Amino acid sequence: MVGSGESLTRSGLRGREAELAELHTLITEVPRTGSGALALIQGEPGIGKTTLLAEAVTTARAAGFSVGLGKADELHHIVPLSSLAASLLHGEQPLLSGDAFADLTRNQDQRIWLVERLAEAIEARACGAPVLIGLDDVQWADPLSRFALRQLPARLRTSPVLWLLAGRPDPAGPAEDILAAAAEALATVTVPLGPLSGAAIRQLTDDTLGTAVDERVRDLLDGAGGNPFLAVEMLAGLGAAETSGDLVPPTLVVGVRGRLRSLRPDTLRFLRMGAVLGRRFSLHDAAALCGQPPATLIPALEEAMCAGLLDDDGDDLVFRHDLLRQAVYVDITPSARKVLHREAASHLVAAGGRPIDAVPHILRGAEVGDVECVALLRRAAEDVLPVTPGLAADLMTRALELVPPASPLRFEVGEQAIRYLTQAGRSREALSTGDRLLACRPPLDVFSRLQAALGGALWNMDLAEELRRRTESALAVEGAAPEAAARLAALRALALSRGHDLVAAREAGETALRAATAIGDREAHVLALSGLGEIAQNAGENAVALEHFARLSTIEPAFLPEEIVAHLHLDDFASGGRLLLRAGDNAGKTRQAMLLWAQGQHDLGLGRLDDADAGFATMERLEDDVQVPVQQVNARVIRSRIALLRGDRDAAREHLAAARRRLAAKPNPGNTAAVRFLEAVHAEADGDVGLAVDKIRQVQKQGVLMRWRLLRDWVDTAIRMALRGADRELAEDLATQARTHAARNPTVPTATGVAAQALGLVTNDLALLEESVALLAASPRPLVRAAADADLGQALLAAGHRPQAVAALTRARGLFAESGAHAAAARLQRDLDAAGAGGGRVVTRQRPVQGWSALTASEQKVARLVADGHTNRSAADLLFVSPHTVNTHLTSAFRKLGVNSRVQLANLVAALPDPERTGE
Repeated sequence: MVGSGESLTRSGLRGREAELAELHTLITEVPRTGSGALALIQGEPGIGKTTLLAEAVTTARAAGFSVGLGKADELHHIVPLSSLAASLLHGEQPLLSGDAFADLTRNQDQRIWLVERLAEAIEARACGAPVLIGLDDVQWADPLSRFALRQLPARLRTSPVLWLLAGRPDPAGPAEDILAAAAEALATVTVPLGPLSGAAIRQLTDDTLGTAVDERVRDLLDGAGGNPFLAVEMLAGLGAAETSGDLVPPTLVVGVRGRLRSLRPDTLRFLRMGAVLGRRFSLHDAAALCGQPPATLIPALEEAMCAGLLDDDGDDLVFRHDLLRQAVYVDITPSARKVLHREAASHLVAAGGRPIDAVPHILRGAEVGDVECVALLRRAAEDVLPVTPGLAADLMTRALELVPPASPLRFEVGEQAIRYLTQAGRSREALSTGDRLLACRPPLDVFSRLQAALGGALWNMDLAEELRRRTESALAVEGAAPEAAARLAALRALALSRGHDLVAAREAGETALRAATAIGDREAHVLALSGLGEIAQNAGENAVALEHFARLSTIEPAFLPEEIVAHLHLDDFASGGRLLLRAGDNAGKTRQAMLLWAQGQHDLGLGRLDDADAGFATMERLEDDVQVPVQQVNARVIRSRIALLRGDRDAAREHLAAARRRLAAKPNPGNTAAVRFLEAVHAEADGDVGLAVDKIRQVQKQGVLMRWRLLRDWVDTAIRMALRGADRELAEDLATQARTHAARNPTVPTATGVAAQALGLVTNDLALLEESVALLAASPRPLVRAAADADLGQALLAAGHRPQAVAALTRARGLFAESGAHAAAARLQRDLDAAGAGGGRVVTRQRPVQGWSALTASEQKVARLVADGHTNRSAADLLFVSPHTVNTHLTSAFRKLGVNSRVQLANLVAALPDPERTGE
């Protein structure tokens, strides 16, 4: 009898020569080029995907690859990282040790951080040998593995890593999603497997039964439809029949069910219990469902293995193919399946399993009113929230559905669902869930808790006025618990931070903070400090904002980016830089995208335009990855201004268009004002001063919030537009707000210097412009200093003070050029030429598009380090930036240089002249 014998497994490759050759080409090319690639093997169940994947893995091992091979499981498709873990932890030389993997998954929420650490581990292994990571049945990959697989191939494109995925066709499935994410970054191949040809099926028949095969058998095999698995199963059945001396039974059923009819009832029952547990299961768990001691099932196990239905891998029993498991499973009546899944869930938890391991069975077997299942879903959701908030939200939504409508538990579960939906970025769903619960007229204390839980969703949706209305309504109702009342008060202060009366907002925030401190409620404390920090920042009180954000980040490290930016507003870039380094060492505890926002602001302030642009681009990508857009509009506005300073009008327009698209998705007042300001800058650059002035007026109408947050360092630009448009009233209003801002920040050189510059522009006062340059000498912001020098130079030229004008314009030109603001430097060079002072000119020609000279200074540094053998992590440590930013620089460098791997990059750098190669 043929069971799981090697001959049939091997013969499953009949008719797959072309597909094998395609995979062999990739196995050869990846180590030769040193760059990554991805192949997706697709086909219906039983078509030979697993066999082809196994053959490719064997070939890769023989070629010197380090191999990690895993298989996703239908009944474990929600356990975080379970699918990819199999690829990384199994094999003779696992890519990650079990301890290292466990350490990665302990961190609080950081999907991005987790993926980066996985990338570093794989990258390190790839330095010594090419790596193959294979995953079978990718259609069942868990959400976190899918997230990682969307990021890792592109992140590791510059290393010799081959990704081999196998799965069923599904245009909307995870395989296509992963393939699309990788397609722009590395070579991708789809290997579709169709039915085997008649000739290949005949070869399978000859391999198994010999060449003298009855024509009736060949006709019967036509019923396999070219599916090698079904053909092999039929041949196994024929082999058994011939061994027993019987002719081919006329009732033979094509496929798997015919294989089961000869089994003893006890064996079939055992197999059915195993099928409920999943493709992989333990004898102990199956025995528990059978209600028998494991020892009594040994005869059934032996019969199932002899029949070629099960394998034993030393740890678990495994159905030899998914079709085998499914054929057994569908023979169980639907009502019995539900009962068995429910029993399986109870057994797994009672045996010490994690709640998440029981969840697949709960989802198939729980009914409304099953309180135990509700409790298990809540525990599982809490466990997975840090790494897969979307899954946690799904589990809580299901838990809420299982609670009877009249049960008091419904409000408790609903509150948890609201919070998890909000954390998953599904704020609209959280709001609708909360409103449905509120419509049920909950008790007053529950009403207050639900309104407090909805605060995060309303804030994320930029519904500050609605948040204020709801919190005030809830606070007006007696009966709220102290914790709920404190959180509502803090949320109210947060909502008021977006209003016009910041004095009242501050009083509300301080009251909320006292209440939170008095009762010791951490959530209320965090909300109150966050609100006070926002209020102070919106009022332009930078030192006060820093005080609140520093206290906040001490309580909750995730808010460290806010503290860093608050230091920058005080011109304290030294402290901001130290905190960035500290945050990099503890990146698993903070928000990666917001940390990149802080890094970008730091680089922008110091005039490192290339680094700032790369940082904001990386931040936007990470926000897209986690689908939580926060700073994307502002990032595009800044990147557009950077492009204009560089002289890249096409890129500037692309960023403006992107900012408008993102504004449509998140049209809050701040985003609206930021885009209007950018439109003013573009209008002026296009020569439409009237439109520019109109846009600035629109910005001013947004209120005090915009005055401090948007025009803190750009007010001089807005004043110049107003003066060119002959709107003196607008220019004076802008100068007044700059003066007010300076009065609130008297120790900040940038604030005091910009205020003098603004008033000097409005009054055309040389003395004030000279004072602004003197004050700004202490500012760490070179672009601000350059703008003030340029204004002074222009005024001195107009007053006929040519030598002093040339000195000021020359200083400004140099500062712009050093920062990479080549277009701004070129404009000043033209002014100097017109003044007859063209000597000592700074070369400001636009950077080429391709080649080594096309690389920014930061890209060249990264390229040299990587060419010397550094990983992204070690290069990041040397450059004091994040590995994500290094990856952005490296990807850009590869594109400009036309290379696809670190090997090619190293060869290119080695061929450069010595000064360019060493960066001297």
